[in-house]
Amino acid sequence: KEVILTPTHLAIVMEYASGGEMFERICNAGRFSEDEARFFFQQLISGVSYCHAMQVCHRDLKLENTLLDGSPAPRLKICDFGYSKSSVLHSQPKSTVGTPAYIAPEVLLRQEYDEKIADVWSCGVTLYVMLWDLSFRI
Repeated sequence: KEVILTPTHLAIVMEYASGGEMFERICNAGRFSEDEARFFFQQLISGVSYCHAMQVCHRDLKLENTLLDGSPAPRLKICDFGYSKSSVLHSQPKSTVGTPAYIAPEVLLRQEYDEKIADVWSCGVTLYVMLWDLSFRI
């Protein structure tokens, strides 16, 4: 867990998550029970809440950007901060970034938006997919 800055790149070194992507887990096992979805969603919201408290908005939350460690009760890890933004250092966002199926309506409409609220919308879509297994239709 380290940040490396070069003249042309910023790299975030994270731990290896041997449990793979949440997306793959749903593709292989199908939709989650309410208890299983709650277990993972609480972890997702906790991680997003921490990022927001640190003034970082992810802007591309989706099942493919959530990894699981290899433990029997897997811990969720948020990854791929390529579109993330510091809400302290940057102006009001207007750019349309993220994965279309998970993007909040105001982002798709190219309106000014609150990045934190857009992240929460993406969390909601993620929960919906966990419960209904619509990963290939959204």
